[in-house]
Amino acid sequence: MPPLFIQMHARDNVAIVANEGGLRSGDSFSNGLTLVENVPQGHKVALEDIPEGGEVRRYDVTIGHALVAIPAGGWVNEKRLRMPDARELTGLPPAGSRGTVRPPLTGHTFEGFRNADGSVGTRNLLGITQTVQCVAGVTDFAVQRIRDELLPRYPNVDGVVALEHGYGCGVAIDAPDAVIPIRTLRNLALNPNFGGEVMVVSLGCEKLQPERLLPAGSIPIRDARGEQEAEGLDVVCLQDEAHVGFMSMVDSILRQAKVHLERLNARRRETVPASELVVGVQCGGSDAFSGVTANPAVGFCTDLLVAAGATVMFSETTEVRDAIDQLTARAATPEVAAAMVREMAWYDAYLQRGSVDRSANTTPGNKKGGLSNIVEKAMGSVVKSGSAPITGVLSPGEKVTQHGLYYAATPASDFICGTLQLAAGMNLHVFTTGRGTPYGLAECPVIKVATRTELARRWHDLMDLNAGRIADGEATIEEMGWELFQLMLDVASGRKKTWTEQWKLHNALVLFNPAPVT
Repeated sequence: MPPLFIQMHARDNVAIVANEGGLRSGDSFSNGLTLVENVPQGHKVALEDIPEGGEVRRYDVTIGHALVAIPAGGWVNEKRLRMPDARELTGLPPAGSRGTVRPPLTGHTFEGFRNADGSVGTRNLLGITQTVQCVAGVTDFAVQRIRDELLPRYPNVDGVVALEHGYGCGVAIDAPDAVIPIRTLRNLALNPNFGGEVMVVSLGCEKLQPERLLPAGSIPIRDARGEQEAEGLDVVCLQDEAHVGFMSMVDSILRQAKVHLERLNARRRETVPASELVVGVQCGGSDAFSGVTANPAVGFCTDLLVAAGATVMFSETTEVRDAIDQLTARAATPEVAAAMVREMAWYDAYLQRGSVDRSANTTPGNKKGGLSNIVEKAMGSVVKSGSAPITGVLSPGEKVTQHGLYYAATPASDFICGTLQLAAGMNLHVFTTGRGTPYGLAECPVIKVATRTELARRWHDLMDLNAGRIADGEATIEEMGWELFQLMLDVASGRKKTWTEQWKLHNALVLFNPAPVT
């Protein structure tokens, strides 16, 4: 392959090296530019002389200022850049000044599980909710027995998931920010993939009592036949005096599980419109190709989903914070724009309390993959949201209530973001990666999209889609977006399993708890 670079905008004065393995000093591009030093794949090369203090532009955005003079053909990396200050949250572009409304996209369907509350699941799972970490060991033991002894009797149930977490006691449960982990746990139990079957395991003495986790009216309670409303939650309390010994607790969990498994097993997939998808998009282990291949393809697919009436969430507050001017411009209403600014300001204050600045987001792996700082990372991250108007904003742990494109405010941590998107009602997950990560969730399918062909080839049984074909010139962003759209319908229907499902690669749920631990 001849020396190649990828320039994102005509006004950019840097581009990334596309060649696998990078290029060496003396290599020349077709435009006559010659490298004056070695540049790794994905890293930036100066397209012109950049003076000390000069702007470095990528995506037609200033991603930094040169700390030293960088000659044309020189390597532009994080050690030679000073990161610009964060965009102020005032004087932002008004709502409605950007955003593309595509014509409605009709006729696309998938096979899903309809729930009594109107939501649709892509999987038919028994979820066992826990009020406190103390019960996790007992619940895990019971879940293993459920898988071994009960699930073979219920072939229409896809699996059983223990919603384990590190919360519930030893925490300032009445602190103002405690609402975040509590509503997250509540809404996790109501994820569409659990079919409305809510089963709780409690210790008994914890601060997060079952009635506080799931207060009256928050869930539909049915009797064993599912025919009428019953009183109270389905709770197995381990400290109940009726339990004599460990196996008594386990047997009680299995006994209650049978009730829910019977109802879940009676469910069948049915044809539903693509508008019933609730998709969370996220990236992790990112590199400079993330914003060139995978994320733009996901963004194109996001626009298709929104046009089809589906719900799509993009998140990762610190990874879109530097694109706030793009986001308020795409807000459907002034109220949506104000809500985005409110969430950004809250997170700014949260980081300030911890004496942490936004530059802490960019990881060593991000930098090794060519991303110099959070500004550059943000420009590549935000394109996952496509170009449609943003119609709603969710605070951490809140649940979606309408269709459309949502900004779901979450930390950028893969595990916390995924947990919060599940709580918001996600029934299908799309995750892009350039460096590679085996990340997966037990609660919903995770479609993994590789940014580079080299990663897709090396991790051939972990990546579901290779967006590196865009950089290779084998496919366009639009073609990859359509391919992802069809793959999502197949996965949602159960016609295809993702690699993380096949290998059962499941990361733990991780709650966002900004309140004090006591």
